[in-house]
Amino acid sequence: MTIPGTPTVSIVGRPNVGKSTLFNRLVGRRKAIVHDTPGVTRDRVAGRIELGEGRTVELLDTGGLALAEDELGLNQQILLAVEESDLLLLVVDGKEGLTAADEEVCEILRKYDKPTILVVNKGDTKIAQRGFGEFYALGIDPLLLVSAEHGRGIPDLEEAIRTGLPDHAGTPEPEGAPVAIVGRPNVGKSSLLNRVVGSERVLVSPRPGTTRDPVDTLFRWEDRSFLLVDTAGIRRRSKVADAPEGLAVMMARRQIERAEIVLLVVSAEDGITSGDLSIAGAAWEMGRAVVVAVNKWDLLDDDRRLELDRSWGRLATLLSHPPRVNVSTLTGRGVEKVLPALRHQVDAFHTRLGTGAVNRLLESAVEAHPPPAEKGTSWKLYYATQVGEAPPTFMLFANRTLRRSDPYRRYLENRIREELGLPGVPVRLVIRRRT
Repeated sequence: MTIPGTPTVSIVGRPNVGKSTLFNRLVGRRKAIVHDTPGVTRDRVAGRIELGEGRTVELLDTGGLALAEDELGLNQQILLAVEESDLLLLVVDGKEGLTAADEEVCEILRKYDKPTILVVNKGDTKIAQRGFGEFYALGIDPLLLVSAEHGRGIPDLEEAIRTGLPDHAGTPEPEGAPVAIVGRPNVGKSSLLNRVVGSERVLVSPRPGTTRDPVDTLFRWEDRSFLLVDTAGIRRRSKVADAPEGLAVMMARRQIERAEIVLLVVSAEDGITSGDLSIAGAAWEMGRAVVVAVNKWDLLDDDRRLELDRSWGRLATLLSHPPRVNVSTLTGRGVEKVLPALRHQVDAFHTRLGTGAVNRLLESAVEAHPPPAEKGTSWKLYYATQVGEAPPTFMLFANRTLRRSDPYRRYLENRIREELGLPGVPVRLVIRRRT
């Protein structure tokens, strides 16, 4: 979804002309997947670029327009991006020269009557430099020769974008709380996102591995904004089929690092698998709050639901009993509970407690369950204070530290989580020795 108040520019063209390379060059980091295989980019990928003079632009990378069979429905996503855009960057391959496919793509885009810049890529080659003039036949002005890979012509392109945009207000609205939607392949992540936002924002297919690029969707609900990030299915490295999919899995893990909240989608039909536990463990180690959506709940009979509930304990223990929402992306049942659960976790992730309240809470915890003695000396707490949030982090001054695996440290973390109402939220303790 585009960000209201921010001009939107979409990079479009036939497959394998360097659209994602150009996107990464303009954004300044490797956000879109780049690979020699045509059709690697499937969903829209969003990034922001600053063009100077306080001008902010949202840039969308799209997949290659399929001019033959389009069994995954890729064109629908691309043309939706075109429709939402204020300016298009039509990318062609200068090394290959003008092709019939370029002309066909150009004809498709003309129907939308959008301001367009023709970007002749791979301009570092002599072939592209000599054949540059033939692209004037497309009738698009301005026409620029660039090399996305080496950065040639990029400053001129940025200036052309700045001058080619309509006079929109360039100040973006604040982004929402980032939520990474993660899970194993084909558990219904994209379908759940579409149900939550109420439209077909991302590509959905029963074929595992359809989503590769992380897709950002800014969505406002009641008084909150969420930046929902749909990601590729995360699987073990030994199960990764090809190089583009391997890059997608790596980027999905990066989205967990970028997020505050992880919406972990699991399949009710499969129960809680080792793959689910692996993803949950990664999110927990990175210090992210978690909501678990159990999809396909409507497909289970009573016996299988009891079986699922028995396997739930492993995940619940690992994530300190996170909020669980049973949903059906097929019928929409239970989906209305997802956003309230996310809102609760955002608030919990940013919990702040005064120093006096922190000390009273921990003193009560120690009194209720005194620490065991070590070498004849009991662990003694002197003072505590909260030093950070997202996740809530507390510094404790004591007569000695406690190992990360120490059961008493885990007891204190769980007591804080219980008292403050933070299920599924990591609690960090930094324990300093003071004499």
